[in-house]
Amino acid sequence: MGSTPARRVLAGSLVLGGVVAGATIAHHVARRRPLLAPVAAELRHPFLYLDMTVANDRMLRIGRRAIAMPRPVRAGVSVRDERLPADDDGPGPRVVVYEPAQRTRPSGAVVWIHGGGLIMGTPEQAHDWCSRLADELGIVVASVDYRLAPEHPYPAAVVDCHRALRWVADHADELGVDPDRIAVGGDSAGGGLAAATCLRARDLDGPAVAFQLLNYPMLDDRTTLHDDHEGRGVFVWTNASNRFGWASYLGAVPSPVTDAHPHAVPARADDLAGLPPAWIGVGDLDLFYAEDVDYAERLAAAGVACTLHVEPAMYHGADAVVGTTPSMRAYRDAMVDAVRAAIG
Repeated sequence: MGSTPARRVLAGSLVLGGVVAGATIAHHVARRRPLLAPVAAELRHPFLYLDMTVANDRMLRIGRRAIAMPRPVRAGVSVRDERLPADDDGPGPRVVVYEPAQRTRPSGAVVWIHGGGLIMGTPEQAHDWCSRLADELGIVVASVDYRLAPEHPYPAAVVDCHRALRWVADHADELGVDPDRIAVGGDSAGGGLAAATCLRARDLDGPAVAFQLLNYPMLDDRTTLHDDHEGRGVFVWTNASNRFGWASYLGAVPSPVTDAHPHAVPARADDLAGLPPAWIGVGDLDLFYAEDVDYAERLAAAGVACTLHVEPAMYHGADAVVGTTPSMRAYRDAMVDAVRAAIG
């Protein structure tokens, strides 16, 4: 059957569209290529040529679908869901529990809090990491499926994380956990929520936290108030995304909620004394570099033992993007070693 004029026009349009799209992509790649210069060679990935800024509802929907892809669970580690009961603070969060086949009871435990800018993410995105901790350290890991902003603004997320911590402590005998060896950890927004959970536990009479593991934590909404970050925040989590995430959680940036609620933004807490020992890791290309270094220094000044690990030429989330590279394996090994020393 011969082609009609309409089909010829359609075919021509498709070809032209492909040419335009290809030219657009090539221009975008050429524009971003110089930005990769400070990134360590082994940490470069095609992913970095994309501008992944999440600053509106459409990009939030896309980001949520992308980040929700589950990672594999390490062999020999069982995974089960626990649903905490509802109370006056709202519906009980889901907690994903990881347990190795061989474990000496009572063991330590980690309450893990996933990242995603306070607006994205699920526990399943950290299946590989949580099952690794459980397997290599012989511990229980409880990962919190906390409520996300903007549908659930502050204090929903930190309330859920604190409730998960209480659940682990209250069920220590049933879980085979030593209540004196419970740590809290998280990455990115989860690291910020981990810090906030430790503040909340200190101020609300427990439960006791033995250690906090903060992987490039999102700690300070004031980072969004200026645009010059000395070349940091170019990849993965940008300042525009950061502004959108904090505004979704707090209602606005800056937000008056922080004046009356010291657990909303950890970096705004006046008093850091009495918090558990900490390990803070961040890359020197990360948007959160300055706020993380400042928080580590303030913890130390308050008498809290704190190890600060600054990884050269590392952008935000590189350990998840290119985790098999030697430097990122060593970076994650350092986190495992820190947890082992604290509660293993």
